[in-house]
Order: sequence, then C-alpha cells, then structure tokens
Amino acid sequence: MEPASIPSDALRPRILQCIAGSGMIVASILTVRHFFEANYPESIWQGSFCDVSAFFNCGSAAFSPIAHLAGVPIGYFGMMVGALVVLGALFPSDVFERTNKAIALWNVLGVVALFLYSILVMKSICPLCSVYYVFSIFSLVVFWRHRATGETGSRLAGFFRPSLKHSVTFALVMLAGAYGVRLFHDAKRQAQSGGAAAQIVEEYFSLPTVASPSLLSPCWTARSTARFDDAPIQVIEYGDFLCSDCLFLHRQLERLREEFRGKINIAFQFFPLDVECNTVVDKNKHPGACELSYIAAHDPAKFRQIHDEIFANFESAKDPVWRRELARRHGVEGALADAHTRDLVHRILQTGAEYEKTSEQYAHGIRSTPTIVLNNRMIIGTFPYEHLRAIFRALVARREQKDKSKFLESWEPTRP
Repeated sequence: MEPASIPSDALRPRILQCIAGSGMIVASILTVRHFFEANYPESIWQGSFCDVSAFFNCGSAAFSPIAHLAGVPIGYFGMMVGALVVLGALFPSDVFERTNKAIALWNVLGVVALFLYSILVMKSICPLCSVYYVFSIFSLVVFWRHRATGETGSRLAGFFRPSLKHSVTFALVMLAGAYGVRLFHDAKRQAQSGGAAAQIVEEYFSLPTVASPSLLSPCWTARSTARFDDAPIQVIEYGDFLCSDCLFLHRQLERLREEFRGKINIAFQFFPLDVECNTVVDKNKHPGACELSYIAAHDPAKFRQIHDEIFANFESAKDPVWRRELARRHGVEGALADAHTRDLVHRILQTGAEYEKTSEQYAHGIRSTPTIVLNNRMIIGTFPYEHLRAIFRALVARREQKDKSKFLESWEPTRP
C-alpha cells in the first residue's frame, strides 16, 4: 500500500516556513555570537565584518542598551522563535500553527519597534538584525496566506487564537534556556575582569611600539603634566565627532579620566572621516565632521567644553544649523573661515599618514576612528571598559615600578 502523499498546497507553506525559520535561526545565532565577540573579545577588538559603515553597523547594536534583556542577548529570543517556526513546519498541527501565528505577529511587532529604535535613536541599522527582520516578515506573510485546517472567520482573527497549553510550554522552555544564557553571560562578565583582562594586558604589551605623531594636537581632554610624555598614561586619540564608536570611547575615557586623575594625558587628534578636509583616508562617512573639528580646534582654551558638548548632543551635531549655533554660543563663529584653524586641523590630519599600513585596503595605519596611540602602542577600534581600565592600571604600575628602580641602595653592616 502506497503512503498517502501530502497535497502540494499543504507542503508548500511548510517548506516556506522552514526557510523562514531557518533564516531567523542563522541570523540570530550570528547576532548572539557578535554580541559576545564585541563585548567580551578574546583579543583587542578591531570591529566586525558587518561594521560596513556608520549607518550599517553591528557594533552600535552590540553596545546599545537594547542589546540584551536582563542579561540575555535579544538574539536568543529570535533564535527560539525561529526554532518554533521550523518545528511547527516539521510537526504540523492546528494548535501548533495557531500558536505560531500569534507568536509571529508579536515577533513582527517587536521587529518594527526595534527597527524604529535603530533609525530614530541609534541612527544606524545592524545588518545581521536586518536579515532577521526580513525572515520574520516573510514568516508572517506565509502564515497570513495559509489558513489552518478548519480555520474560519477573517484571516486576522487567526492570529489571535493561540493554544494556552502550547504557549505556556513554549514560554517555560524559553525562560529555562534564557536562564542558562544569562549564567553564561555572567561568567563572561566575570572572566572579563579577571583572566580575559590579564590576557588583553599581555597582548597590549606585546604590540610593537610606534612613534608619536610629528605634530601633537594642542587640544587635550585631560592634562596631568605640562609635557605630554611625563604622564604614566598617554592617550593620543584619533577621533571623529560624528563617529558612534568614538562616542562609545568618549564615555569610557570620561570614567577613566576621573579614576586616573593626575596620571593621564589625553590629546584629541582630529581625524574626521569627511572628504571635505580628510585626504588621508578616502571615506566620507560623516559629512559635517570637518566643521565640528574647526569649531573645536579654533580656541584650545575652549576645546574641552566644546568637545564635551558635541558628544553630549551627538545626534544634534549632525545638523549644520546646530553646529553654527554651537560656534555662536562659544564665540568661535570665525572658525569655519579661519585659515589658521583650517591649517592646524589639516596638519593634524596628515599625521595619520605617518603610520605604516594596518590593512591592505588602506595606505596608512590611521584608517578609521577611533584609533588611539596609547603609550606608543596602537589600538584600533573599541573594546570593553574593563579591558581598557586593566591596561591603564598596568601602565601606572609599570611607571611606579620604574620610579622605584632609578637607583639601588644597600648598607653592609659596619665591621670593627
């Protein structure tokens, strides 16, 4: 006796749901992986394959307040939803499909909320998240077009008839898994302040030394000594005022500046990724960043205040009207047309060409922001606060040890 064949009109939506669910799972796994790699790197973090531009950037999402929920990366929840879609397609039943329909609707509502937050608040889109968004919407469309056996009433009504038993079971399984992921996250966090931080310090001191730029910016955000090289911690920050990763580093340096008060010098080396003034790197990611550099550089005595105000109003700073009002408030309206200011920023920018190339794609070592030269060792990109703090503490400890070793003193007992 031949097995009963599955009608094509029933098989086709199952295949489509398998495709949709599998896409959601893969995108979610990559998102979770990126979250842990970005926040808890095993080596000095230098960005990711999906950090395409300032707008299409996975890093912004990984470091954002919505990257995790109670310690659980949001990608985990997407992975679980995708798994339910695949299971429902492989082991179909009316109650399973009704429940998955309801979950698919709430999932897409969540996707829309995340998309709006990314656009309106973060001003960037995570490419991996976008893939998940597409497959989620595709899954909802398949559910919309396919009516379960015995389903009556409007198509929309079919999305509001989940099985209570299935819903509770799925919720319990998801929460149990979430608890395990949270424990893993906690373990990662603890390791970051312990062994991982020690590994980062070791890796930092193994980096080759590089020279300081031929022209050091006169604009500093922290000054502990008159001579830059006299501080135990010397940070030369190649930064861009409209770079989201520079904002991330700025917030870290604000905390570290207080903790290491009297031991740290930070020079802000203007490097706007704006073709209006940057001829070192062919990137036009942040139009308007040159204007902000001119405004901030015009009067070094006012730099720190202007610098902090720009980063405190990161989104507003993208507006040319706001930039001109900023210049007016600080009495530096002439900055944009001042030849001396433009020349200063241009000469500081050119120091980026003094470093050997760090990528085959670009001719010079300073190719992106933020890049810092920390006590004559180069670090590209961003990484966790505890890692940077550990390096700073090691630099201070080395300086203290060096100061103690300037001379050797010993007294032999006097003999009669």
